Amino acid sequence: MQAIQITKLGGPETLLLTELARPEPKAGEALVRIKVAGVNYVDTYHRTGLYPVELPFVPGVEAAGVVEAVGEGVTAVKPGDRVAYAGQIGSYAGYAVVPAARLVAIPPELDDQLAAAAMLQALTAYLFSHVTYPVQAGENVLIHAAAGGVGQLLVQFAKLRGARVIGTVSSEKKAEQALAAGADDVIIYTRQNFTQEVRRLTDGEGVAVVYDSVGKDTFEGSLDSLKQRGHMVIYGWSSGQITNFNPAVLNTKGSLYLTTPGVFNFLKDPALTQESAQQVFKAINSGQLKLKIERTYPLSEAAQAHRDLESRATAGKLLLLPE
Repeated sequence: MQAIQITKLGGPETLLLTELARPEPKAGEALVRIKVAGVNYVDTYHRTGLYPVELPFVPGVEAAGVVEAVGEGVTAVKPGDRVAYAGQIGSYAGYAVVPAARLVAIPPELDDQLAAAAMLQALTAYLFSHVTYPVQAGENVLIHAAAGGVGQLLVQFAKLRGARVIGTVSSEKKAEQALAAGADDVIIYTRQNFTQEVRRLTDGEGVAVVYDSVGKDTFEGSLDSLKQRGHMVIYGWSSGQITNFNPAVLNTKGSLYLTTPGVFNFLKDPALTQESAQQVFKAINSGQLKLKIERTYPLSEAAQAHRDLESRATAGKLLLLPE
């Protein structure tokens, strides 16, 4: 089968198209013929070694496809079933072996591209807004990178839960995208001090929760944007990781809560994964949740997909098509 393999860590040029033997499912596993694979920031972290993976490996943690075969003891899925999954590395390939417990049935009315696009980013946004910090109606919420892939989905889920959403973006174009996703107010952080604007927009109170994928550049300002006993949810490090942090600051700034949730930890719970994925699919089918697929690439252009993603010039989902 064709697959993208990484044999050394580095830039996008390390994503090499190669021929590998088709894997075989063991007990509790299913062989999935990949029709669509999602491209995510975590893939770049695996590629560079920020999140270590043993070399060599096939990257990619999200896909939709069809069950080709099942291993011993698998009864939840059968050959021919349309399925999607996230959290299992190896999706940049024609086939992947996946624990059957991770597979989610794709509703008949949902196409493969939307299913694949939903499985990591939309599931992340759902879990962060419903489980990590369950957003409440009437609360003020701050979402950084509100025009990004997860950012736009967080905006939508927070609005569905009745919150007032303040987003930050880097440009007028991205401000338009965040507003189109449902944000009530948008701050262009390249022109304005976002902390001061948040305080102004909330009459000095601050927000109940900050969702931050930026990391180092926004960390201090985000803490200063929270109200008393507010929650800081960091789920990405696009500007670099935070160093030399003193936890006592959380006390002095108002008994704040800080968490860095990893969606893969949630996905270890099969019941939570199944329920959350079906809620996401339901929201997509009803039109309440809108996904934007920005571009698709053949598997051979995985390196270009990574370049486009890391340029931070994209505002929608990037997908690879192995077939």
